[in-house]
Amino acid sequence: MSTITTTNPATGETIATYPLMSEAEATAKLEASHAAFLEWRKLSHAERAPYLTKIAQKLRDNADELAALMTRETGKLLIDGQREVEICAAIFEYTAENGPDALADEDRTYGKDGNRGVVSYQPIGVIYSIQPWNFPLYQPVRVLAANLMAGNGCVLKHASICTGSGLRLRELCIEAGLPEDLFQVILIDHDTSDKLIAHRLVRGVTLTGSDGAGRHVGQVAAKALKKTVLELGSNDAYLVLEDADIETAVKYSVMGRLYNNGETCVSAKRFIVTDKVYDAFVDAFVDQMNAIKLGDPTDSDSQLGPLSSEDQFNTVRDQVDQSIAKGAVALCGGKAPDRKGAYYPATVLGDVAPGMPAYEDEIFGPVAAVIRAKDDEDAMRIANESRYGLGGGIFSEDEDRALRLARDHFDTGMIRINSFGAADPNMPFGGVKDSGYGREHGGFGIKEFVNVKAIYLP
Repeated sequence: MSTITTTNPATGETIATYPLMSEAEATAKLEASHAAFLEWRKLSHAERAPYLTKIAQKLRDNADELAALMTRETGKLLIDGQREVEICAAIFEYTAENGPDALADEDRTYGKDGNRGVVSYQPIGVIYSIQPWNFPLYQPVRVLAANLMAGNGCVLKHASICTGSGLRLRELCIEAGLPEDLFQVILIDHDTSDKLIAHRLVRGVTLTGSDGAGRHVGQVAAKALKKTVLELGSNDAYLVLEDADIETAVKYSVMGRLYNNGETCVSAKRFIVTDKVYDAFVDAFVDQMNAIKLGDPTDSDSQLGPLSSEDQFNTVRDQVDQSIAKGAVALCGGKAPDRKGAYYPATVLGDVAPGMPAYEDEIFGPVAAVIRAKDDEDAMRIANESRYGLGGGIFSEDEDRALRLARDHFDTGMIRINSFGAADPNMPFGGVKDSGYGREHGGFGIKEFVNVKAIYLP
């Protein structure tokens, strides 16, 4: 029987082994979720809300355990795992508080006589959630919370390296009182996953992952006429404009590049710096990146832990080596330390130009690509040339101008001005271009997988 084995990337030690499910076993989980959905949908939004609130509390009650588990499975710093648990709890609470109003029936009028119409947001069934490893709790939670409130069931196929985290999330939901079969976690291979997408009981598919994975899942789902929401990563550009405050820019650039060991879809990845402030920014940025302490993710003084796996380490190393072979210069880092584990140092690449992985692709690790721009206009042009468009940032002392640039010119889904952050329950999350489509959070996610019914009264 095929199995999944999870491994601690800091030590190389095996954590656990799990048997893969057959297609029949996975289908049975889907059918159980659908049966539970048929009862769950009968509850009002207000009646569903307390379940979400109780799950939030259950997560907080088990925060230390969950953070330790995520650290063992993915190498994230313990403090980042604790922050992840808190944002997950906040998402459940936000959804419980705001969901009933957002999903309430809307009265409208139609026709020349102003006849009464009602728009109703009704659940559709089981949503199939395919999620990656970089945020083992947050990625499934942002789908789960929204769809539980909408009245749907949810089946999760998590990344294999954080199988334990996915299973533990389900256990805690059940302990909090959620009907046992409503949220399922399945351990399957890609072929079985494709078959599940086509199953008649799957009513929608959501994936967070690479653009390659998104193309595949999107095609399979489209063939079966299933709606999808795809969040597909990015190569986010942070612009350091001519009037930027360098101290602020460097502070948030370091934070933005290294958060979650650099393995974040909305990390700051490309730093497009105008010629006027290029030297000042790069000198200070390299100094701070060079001083970052790489170490055991369970140590409180470590600022950067290992990458999530040996495979991820190899991918990041090769992307850096290929960029250097094409002319990039390692201003700091660029070579892995001689130690056990998937450790890669904080790295800054200069002279980054088109054709290099650091310029064109997403490097999912603690590697910053610095690109020189002639001026502010040139910086925006370079940022928008990317095939991606998930997040981005602008550093400028003219906040109003930065807002106008962000709103009117930056071709991306989310922009930070003079700051960095990953997500907030009250703001929409998602991108454009090869970064996918659809939105989560901010009240938008709970309407992605509902039947928007138009009801006409005489």
